[in-house]
Amino acid sequence: MGQVLRRENIAQFVRNLQKSGKTVVVTNGCFDILHVGHIRYLQKTKSFADYLIVLLNSDKSVKSIKGENRPINNENDRAEILCALSCVDYVVMFDEDSPRELLDEIKPDVYTKGADYTMDTLPEADIMKKNGTRVEFIEFVQGKSTTNTINKIKE
Repeated sequence: MGQVLRRENIAQFVRNLQKSGKTVVVTNGCFDILHVGHIRYLQKTKSFADYLIVLLNSDKSVKSIKGENRPINNENDRAEILCALSCVDYVVMFDEDSPRELLDEIKPDVYTKGADYTMDTLPEADIMKKNGTRVEFIEFVQGKSTTNTINKIKE
């Protein structure tokens, strides 16, 4: 079972893992209403390293990105749900719209994003290149998204 780590401690924690020969993969997102697309994405992400750290948008961050009616599930519930997944080792929350600063501090071995991005459109590409982080793009599960789920409930 995964655990929530404090942001202040994450960079040194990752450094210690890497010094012991372990690899770390990081991804980020809101993970508001967990669905099969999220599960497959996280499972694939975990396959790239020994440890998976999910950078989770806080409630403040989700509202800023998705609007006043989001998130549906609060940050503590979302973190607990993610920690219950066997593929997730650690969760770290962040308040900014983008995890750029946090990624620059962590310097993971691998970073994953959805395949709707490319290196040309990835906002964090410069940080990944600077820190020598490998980037993997993961295909989405067709038709599976939190927005689609919310819209289906509204219907």
